[in-house]
Amino acid sequence: MIENLTGKEVIVIANGITYRGILVEVGEQEVYLQAESGWITIPTEHVVDIREADS
Repeated sequence: MIENLTGKEVIVIANGITYRGILVEVGEQEVYLQAESGWITIPTEHVVDIREADS
């Protein structure tokens, strides 16, 4: 379940782009990540996959 990934480092694939960061929240409209470069907000409708990042 996606809820189990909150607070963990994840890989998010959306629009052919791979994002990596700490999963903060998955809302109805957007996915929020905290990355090294800052906050990343991805529209939920564009997300293809969310999975835990390999350590």
